[in-house]
This record gives sequence, C-alpha cells and structure tokens, in this order.
Amino acid sequence: MRRRHLTALLAAAAALLTACTACTAPPEKDDDPYAAAPGTLRVLASSELSDMTPVLDRVEKDTGVTIRPTWIGTLDAVDMLATGKTDGRYDAVWLSSNDYLRLRPRAAGKVVSETPVMSSPVAVGVRDTVVEELGWKPADVTWSAIERAVRDGRLTYGMTDPTRSNSGFSTLISVASALSGAQSALTDADVAKASPRLKEFFEGQRLTSGSSGWLAGAYRRRGDVDALLNYESVLEGIEGLTVIRPKDGVVTADYPLSSLASTDRTTRDDVRRVTESLRSEAVQRLITDRTHRRPVVASVPPAAGLDRDRRRELPFPGSRSVADGLLDAYENELRRPSRTVYVLDTSGSMEGERLDRLKKALTDLTGDFRDREEVTLMPFGSAVKRVRTHVVSPADPERGLSAIRRDTGELRAEGETAIYTSLRKAYDHLGGDRSTFTSIVLMTDGENTTGDGAGDFDSFYRGLSGDRRAIPVFPILFGDSDRAELEHIAGLTGGRLFDGQGSLDGAFEEIRGYQ
Repeated sequence: MRRRHLTALLAAAAALLTACTACTAPPEKDDDPYAAAPGTLRVLASSELSDMTPVLDRVEKDTGVTIRPTWIGTLDAVDMLATGKTDGRYDAVWLSSNDYLRLRPRAAGKVVSETPVMSSPVAVGVRDTVVEELGWKPADVTWSAIERAVRDGRLTYGMTDPTRSNSGFSTLISVASALSGAQSALTDADVAKASPRLKEFFEGQRLTSGSSGWLAGAYRRRGDVDALLNYESVLEGIEGLTVIRPKDGVVTADYPLSSLASTDRTTRDDVRRVTESLRSEAVQRLITDRTHRRPVVASVPPAAGLDRDRRRELPFPGSRSVADGLLDAYENELRRPSRTVYVLDTSGSMEGERLDRLKKALTDLTGDFRDREEVTLMPFGSAVKRVRTHVVSPADPERGLSAIRRDTGELRAEGETAIYTSLRKAYDHLGGDRSTFTSIVLMTDGENTTGDGAGDFDSFYRGLSGDRRAIPVFPILFGDSDRAELEHIAGLTGGRLFDGQGSLDGAFEEIRGYQ
C-alpha cells in the first residue's frame, strides 16, 4: 500500500480547525473574537512558534497591531492554503519554511509576499556522554558518521513525524540529501540510491511524535534514547545535549511571514509593519536570546553558544512528486512499523450517536494506516469484549484494512465502563517490543465505573518492565469522560491527551503523528 499523504493531510487540516489540542481555531460565528477586525492580524502559524509569545507582545506594543495566531503543523497549513480554507479566515501565514508551499502552485498563489524573520538549521542533539563515547569532535561530524553510529548500534534517536511536522520533514530531506550525495535538488533517483542506507538509518529511531515539545518531554522521560533530530533552536534548550550541525550540510528553516492574496491593502500594510518590527535590531536580539533561533539581520549576532561556522544548505526536492515520494517511502518502507492497541469504550452510554461517531472515525482512519502496521481493536464495557489484531501487509493491504472495517462495524454498546482493567489487558497483550513504535489509544465517553481503580492501575504500571513502561497511552476526551482522569493516565504513561469533543475523527488523525 502506498500512503495517500495529501488526502490524509487534507482531512487532518480540516479537522484541526475544530479538534487540534494545540490550536486556537476560530468558530464560524460572526461575533467570533478571531473574526476580521481593524488593527488585528489573524495569522496561521507553525505550532513550534508558540514560544514566540513574549516577542509578539513586544511587537504589538511597537506597532499597535494585535496578532492572533492559530497554531498548526506546517504541512497541514499548506494544504489549507491549497484548498482555499484560509480565504477570509486568515490575513497572513507564518510557517517554518515556504519550501514545501512553493511545490504546491495553488498554495503558492495564495501568498503575495514573504519575508524571512529568523532561521534555525536542522541539527542533531546528542547526549554529552555519548559524544565522548563515540569520540566525536562536534565540528567535524557528518551525516555519514551519524549513520555509521546508528548502524553499529551505538546511537538511537527521536524525531518528529515528517508527514505532519516541518522539523521532521526537513530532517528527512537533510538525511536523504546527504546520504545520496545529491549536488542539486533531490530527485527520485537520489531517493532510490539512498534508500538502503536510509532504512538502516531509521532503524535507530526510537521516538516519533507530531510535535517537537512532546518529543523533548518523551526524550527526558525515557532516558534510554541517545539523541534528538530537530531544529537547533529546540535542541539548544535541552540540558545535557551537545548540538551538532553536520559538516556535510543541513536544511534550514527561515520562518517567513507572508501576506495572503485574499487580504486588502490596509491588512497587507499591517503585515509589513509587523515584519519590520520583527526584523528590527532590538526584536532580533530578543528573538535569538529567547528562542535560540538565528537573527537574519547581519548587525545582530546569534545568541551565545550558537555555533557560527557556516554549513552547506542541502538541496530541497525539486518537485512535489519527489517530496511526496520521499514521504511515502519513509512511511511504508524506511521507518520502523507501528503497533497500536485501540482500547475502545463500547459501554451502554455509547449507544446511538456516540457509537456512530466512533465507527465513522475508525472507518475513516483505515485510509491512513501504513504498510506493516499492526492494529489491535479492544472494545470494552464491563470488561474487554474481544481482542482482534490485524496487520496491513504490503502484499495485500486491503485484506487487513477490510478486516478492521468489518470489526468496527460489529461494535455494540453495552455494559459499564472498566477503563483501568482494559488498559491492563492492553499492556499484557503488547508485552515489550523495541522493533516497533508501540502505543495504546484509549477512547472513552465516561468515568471508570467497574473493575480496577486508578490506584490499582498506577501500581500495575509502576511494576512494569522498562520496555513495557515505555509504551504511552494516548487518551481521547469524548462525551462525558473525566478530563482529570484521562490527563492522569497520559501523564503517568508518558502519553498525551487529545480532545475529541469537537471532532473525534480529528483526534484519531492527530494521534497518528505519535504512532
């Protein structure tokens, strides 16, 4: 099976407007505070820019322009632009990079200006102790040296999902460009040439996520991962890492603030004023000191500790087909496969519309499952009702997908709500497996009413072996479920809570970046 990236991302982008736990998306009502207003810019911004809040406060004071950001993944934002979903809703976009946008003519046509505000290259943050063990001199490390360390079993790492995060996408391009030896824009031939080495490289990936913030937290929690691949600005804020910009080149984010064609002259003038403020010397110093990103104004030096040696800028794919082909190869061939147990509340309170929403969300999700993925459906009420596991085989993917859809259609609502007993069953089913990205998704519409209590589950979880304890639970808030209860489960297991109240489809889709 080949992933239909753009179809999946379009669905995710639409859902994010109502479901994304990291977004502040405007409702449809005319009295919405994010509706068009004089002196206010509605900005669709890459989620990693949420750390710019103190900087934006300064810009608002300097310009009198109020900035209303909506946080979203860069690739999702490009899909929204391409499909016209930004028209009338937003005045500007502020992405990590416009490189992917330029590969989408319909998206590029929505933008009438772009001005870089700061920069941050892809880098590798390696535990200080591991750098010493490898005998590396940071200034001389290449991507090939990193690949050798991974191949020899001496280096493991985490990175964000390239299909949802621009930091992951830029990292994937950096590695593919370097290992293929490409001297110009990446081609299909370059990707094919590098694929054997790329597959070995991604054997070392132990963490994946849809956001840089969660990835950094998971890295700290796990303690058994040697490195992170992300933007330099993210890595500089993590204690105990040596930040390396590989000598043979990197891909750099330049964070352009871009006006949209659907806006009027007055709004574009506000964008220009905000851009000028962001590029002023005082604000550039604030940016680099607060966020570890590099200034784009020559008179402002980078923050202390940022390596000033120049690095080659690695070539970006020359066409959308090459970019999507690289993403497809990563999803279905190069990365480690996924293994997920879906612990699904089918108690009596799910009868009717709630169960219909669950069935639709799961059925729609089958279009996003990857080759080699193992999916277990574990519906529960007063106890686990059944356990059925299916594998999406590259040789016959439809067989596994059809089985998942069939089992989904057979879900019935009855019984009480045994959340903790069912979670224990999921952990028992999974065991420990380092060869896959393993996780548990918990969807419930109510509180625990029978079986094990929270204390029982806490004791059970703390008694797990290291590999099993590393399996996160991603709960979905839905119906009358208890936010505090689900937040506790997510926090205990190293997962993250997702909000399915607005769109259950969107919550399931957003979790895909963490599987």
